[in-house]
Amino acid sequence: MISTEVAGLRRARVATSAVFAAHGAVTGTFAARVPWIADHVGVGPGGLGVALLMPGVGALLAMPLSGRLVHRFDLRSLVRVLMLAWVAALMLPSLPTSLWLLCVSLVGYGAAAGLADVAMNAHAVLVEERYGRSVMSGFHGWWSVGGLGGSAVAAFAAREGLGAPVHFAITVAVLVVVVLAASWGIVPHRPAPTLAEPPAFALPSRAVLPIGLIGLCAVFAEGASLDWAAVYVRDLLHHPAATAAATVSIFSVCMAVARFGGDRVVQKLGPVRTVRISGALATAGALLVVLVDQVVLVIAGFGLLGIGIAVVVPLVFAAAGRSSEHPGRSIAGVAGIAYGSGLIAPGIIGGIAHVSSLTVSFGVIVGLMVVMTLGATVLRR
Repeated sequence: MISTEVAGLRRARVATSAVFAAHGAVTGTFAARVPWIADHVGVGPGGLGVALLMPGVGALLAMPLSGRLVHRFDLRSLVRVLMLAWVAALMLPSLPTSLWLLCVSLVGYGAAAGLADVAMNAHAVLVEERYGRSVMSGFHGWWSVGGLGGSAVAAFAAREGLGAPVHFAITVAVLVVVVLAASWGIVPHRPAPTLAEPPAFALPSRAVLPIGLIGLCAVFAEGASLDWAAVYVRDLLHHPAATAAATVSIFSVCMAVARFGGDRVVQKLGPVRTVRISGALATAGALLVVLVDQVVLVIAGFGLLGIGIAVVVPLVFAAAGRSSEHPGRSIAGVAGIAYGSGLIAPGIIGGIAHVSSLTVSFGVIVGLMVVMTLGATVLRR
């Protein structure tokens, strides 16, 4: 009996990892083909900037509804349906021929992303509870792997001259198979019938808000680094585009590697000490970026920053799932704060840089990393 339960739990862990990788693959695929989409629609940087706000808007609108969905439906069925919707939504950005249609399609794309994100993290919390130890960081590591894989395949498709509609259709077909295969390993789960149903549209609760603010610090640093690291290396340090692009890749790879090792660290040190150490590493990395002008040290700084924030978001989701009797609602609240942070981060960094400089902009990240380090106690089990 015990061996059957262990096998089922391992199957659920593998299935959840596959779902996270599929979610990340959709994100990486879309991000890498944004230049094709911009050319296809015929928009410049200004219009594209407006369009790229829309996925965050869609996610923020949809996420408060997800707590009710997690409460009302069986988790296996919900993850399967929402993940299939998210994978299918990849086709939407490749179809419009005008800016307003692109914006509408990206709102739907973002809404599907947000709903699927909450459902798969709610299941990940359930799997972690049954394991009795930290496994959440590894799931987010697979999300990073999926994102890197999706962007790599997209880069190859772009180099071969394959249009986004055909490329996206092939990707959707493959990921539908992955999701359907993985969904059989998802744990069936429905909340106890005596548990009161959460509101249909719920904002973050007071218990979740401090946890969400720690996530905000990490996601702000991630969004700012992904969007501005290459610009920082190219424009401030005057290095070629290849070096600038490599900086973003190193940042992303460091995050992925740290997430796969994160669960062992959390098991040994606990979430609070882990975030404190992570915050110290992230602060040191951000200080390197701000204070030195040797490109090797700046790239190392971005790598340290990636390592430092890597396990924070998984720990934030895990803490949110344990914080109330409605894990779906709590996760949705934290995810909404995190998405909001990622949505505004590039704009804030750009605005400060316009008034002052990029160096001053990244000084803001130093401050946020200090706040993240000092606020780690809210993640106590």
